[in-house]
Amino acid sequence: MSTEVTLWTVARIASHLGVDRHRIEYLIDARGISPIARAGIARIFAPADVDRLAREIEKIDAEREGGAL
Repeated sequence: MSTEVTLWTVARIASHLGVDRHRIEYLIDARGISPIARAGIARIFAPADVDRLAREIEKIDAEREGGAL
């Protein structure tokens, strides 16, 4: 049985979602998403936060494709 836990840093979230790091940083700040912990200067986020960020990116990208700027 594996007990490996993924630490969701900004860089890991960006890599997982296939977007630039600055998009994740912007959404974290703009949506007021708080880290659940810190490891040195790295912010650690919950899996639910990763899901929320994925939905936000999908929403923004859909609006862009629909003609909204």
